[in-house]
Amino acid sequence: MAKMDTLVQDFLAQEKIAVVGVSDNRETGCNLAYRKFKEAGYNVSAVNPRLTSFEGNPCYPDLGSIPEVPDAVFILTNPNVTEQVVQQCVDLGVKRVWMHCLMGTKPGLAASMTSVSPEAVQMCRENGIEVIPGGCPNQHLKPDFGHSLMRVMFRTLGFHRVN
Repeated sequence: MAKMDTLVQDFLAQEKIAVVGVSDNRETGCNLAYRKFKEAGYNVSAVNPRLTSFEGNPCYPDLGSIPEVPDAVFILTNPNVTEQVVQQCVDLGVKRVWMHCLMGTKPGLAASMTSVSPEAVQMCRENGIEVIPGGCPNQHLKPDFGHSLMRVMFRTLGFHRVN
């Protein structure tokens, strides 16, 4: 089994997931991930400092405001914000982080469509946090046709390799 698959399976084996970057002003992949985690039975917390609620549920300004520390954190934000979120993960003892990238683990191919920060990835590794530096949980949680196609294509092209 490829390391990416192992990391994804471990991430998806967690119960409490924080989804950082939900939006109330447009439909995003982060919003879809939040819904897919909820539909799959996860205890999901939305995080966005501009919102107090998301789809009828509480929305927290940061990870430290969530009543229970999440087991894992999915991030779909600007890479600069990703670094701040990873620092919160370090401070709280969160051990699993997934940074979204449209192009799998090849963020340089979609520089404007990634949450991956090399500095944040390094911070995870230095602090014992299992990190998935790219890809999307929407390719694994009952994926629609487009996400299924991306998963197959990116795996074939080597865009799901984790160094």
